[in-house]
This record gives sequence, structure tokens and C-alpha cells, in this order.
Amino acid sequence: MRFSENDLIVQAQAGDRHSFDQLVARAYPLVFNTAYRILGDHDSAADATQMSFVRAFRSLRTFRRSSSFTTWLYRIVSNVCLDMVRREKRHAQSLTLDSPEEPLAEREIPDTRALPERTAMDSELQQTVHKALGRLRMEHRTVLIMYDLAGFSYEEIAEMLKLPLGTVKSRLNRARLALREEMEKDLELIG
Repeated sequence: MRFSENDLIVQAQAGDRHSFDQLVARAYPLVFNTAYRILGDHDSAADATQMSFVRAFRSLRTFRRSSSFTTWLYRIVSNVCLDMVRREKRHAQSLTLDSPEEPLAEREIPDTRALPERTAMDSELQQTVHKALGRLRMEHRTVLIMYDLAGFSYEEIAEMLKLPLGTVKSRLNRARLALREEMEKDLELIG
């Protein structure tokens, strides 16, 4: 029997670890992929994922369902990643798609019906976007991922990052401009 997310949350808040394990299993791809896109490193993303679920477990009793569980969990993983970056004071790394360590969930499955030329062009464009995204400042990368890839609204992002709505909108605009500039640099090198 498959329980609803709400049922699992109630049971997990009452101390049922099996219910929390089911929540983790359902949310793992979102949490890992978010961490990977923010941090750009498989091992760091794995660490951030683990830390995020530990924080979620410790804080689950305080979850009041005023926002969705996904939004709440996304806030946790974003904060964990930002904390890791601040703590390590490392510079943003370029993301690559050709890493042998990259999880299968991160890889695009090509459309076998497409023309080979189109598939090659799409793959090259995707690599260019990922590399450019990896070179953005952390605050820009985070809002781009949250809005354009994860599909959160401005309001949800403002709530998760604890920023004013106007700041989220302007940061997203600056992030898109920065991404365009980074992609143009890569495309100039190719062409």
C-alpha cells in the first residue's frame, strides 16, 4: 500500500522511521540533483544530500505544513549547500557531463528518433549550458536552478532563501544575463 506524502509525514513526525525512509526514497532524486547542480561535484553533492536528510529528520517535528514538504526540503538542501560553500570557501567549479562518477539520474536519455546531427547539437548545447552554469556565482546559480530547473515560483524561492521578493526577481534577471555572457564565451571558443 502506497501512503500519501501527508500520511508519511504525520507518521514520521510520530517517530515512525520507516515512514521517514519512504519520504527519503521519494525525495532523494530532487535533493541529490539540487545539491549536484549547486555544488558541481558528485562527492560534495552526496555529502550535502546526507546532511540534508539528517537535518530534515532532526527538524521534522517542527514542520507545520504551511508550505509543501518539497519546498521545505528544498530550503534545507539549499542551505546545506550554501553552508558547505561558505565553510570550504571554495570557488565555483565547472560542471561537466562526461564524469564517470555522474549518477545515471543526471544523464539525459537521448531521443533515438531524432536525427544524429540534432542529437549531437543538443548534447553540445547542454554541455555548454552546464559548464556556464557552473561558473556562475553561487547566488546566481541557486536562483536559476530553483526557478528554471526546479520550477519554484518567485514567492517560494523568496521563502526558501529568506529573501525579499524583489531581490529574488532581480537576482534571477542578473543570473540569466550572467549565464548568457558565460555561454557566449564558450560559443566563441567553439565557433
